[in-house]
Amino acid sequence: MDSIKITDLTYKYPISDEPVLKHINLRVPKGELCAVIGTNGSGKTTLCNAIRGFVPTFYKGEISGEIIVNGRDVRKEEMGSLALDIGFVFQNPFTQISGIAKTVFEELAYGLENMGIEREIIIRRVEETMRLTKIEEFRDRNPFQLSGGQQQRVALAAILVMGQPVLVIDEPTSQLDPQSTDDVFEVIKLMKNMGKTIVLVEHKMEQIAEYADHVVVLNQGEIVMEGTAKEVFSNPGCKQYHTRLPQCTKISAELKDMGIGIKGTPVTVNETVHSIRAVMNQ
Repeated sequence: MDSIKITDLTYKYPISDEPVLKHINLRVPKGELCAVIGTNGSGKTTLCNAIRGFVPTFYKGEISGEIIVNGRDVRKEEMGSLALDIGFVFQNPFTQISGIAKTVFEELAYGLENMGIEREIIIRRVEETMRLTKIEEFRDRNPFQLSGGQQQRVALAAILVMGQPVLVIDEPTSQLDPQSTDDVFEVIKLMKNMGKTIVLVEHKMEQIAEYADHVVVLNQGEIVMEGTAKEVFSNPGCKQYHTRLPQCTKISAELKDMGIGIKGTPVTVNETVHSIRAVMNQ
């Protein structure tokens, strides 16, 4: 069953001469993590906004095609109604955090309070979500007194607690160091293991290779390549779209150029280690 089905989607901003999305066709099965990659300006964030219903409702412009999320036509639904099915995590956690809550606990409870959830249920869900995302130590801290990585984890937890089945996450680690990136992806892994359908925009290909079920390459508003991480990153055509390869893939290619018999195209650390050990044991 597809959680997201996009058919022939084309969209143009009001002040643009050309469409920023062109004839997009995409299917994301329930429970899959679909990573969207591509250079800046390729249309990644606009695609996220289309799935969430921000275009053309908020950004206006011209749109054609169909976007179905959990059986609902996004273009025909109110944004408030869509929020019950689709959670959205912005690139900058400052945009995500309400600015009203004085503590992390209150921040996670804020959305549930707006939905009119009973107090006892809110407390239980917030406590459970903090435990699962390992942010209990921040419980009584002001969200704006946390580091960028900590804030992003809180932003992800604030979406997870809402219980939406579909999550759209736009470059959550773009401003984070390696350790904070790993922490954020632990939360994303948790979301995936809970059966959430995830559309993730991300520039860090090592994490894409590790976690994504399906990778989509956007170039100038068009899907030019898609498949598993191994299918995409091992395709020589991937380089022509200026898509950065995982470090492991680059290292393996360099070893091959040196005459070391690495087999296939490893895209993760484990695959690379296994390939190198296989050569050493020959």
